[in-house]
Amino acid sequence: MAVKIRLKRVGAKKAPYYRIVVADSRSPRDGQFIEEIGHYNPNTDPATVVVDNESAKKWMKNGAQPTETVRSLLKKSGAIE
Repeated sequence: MAVKIRLKRVGAKKAPYYRIVVADSRSPRDGQFIEEIGHYNPNTDPATVVVDNESAKKWMKNGAQPTETVRSLLKKSGAIE
């Protein structure tokens, strides 16, 4: 099973709010996930990023691959050097 760390979109139309989740790569974008490890709000200035760094590191150590967007968010939060 390929596991990805990716964004799940929630929030109203034209007001996106994202949850950072660990999910099977075959599941749909807003579908079933394994664990929620943070959230991202691009509407605030500056954008708000809250991540459980310990969980993110644990999942990446176990083979989960973050998407490009999530990788940049994890760098901002300090989970990735």
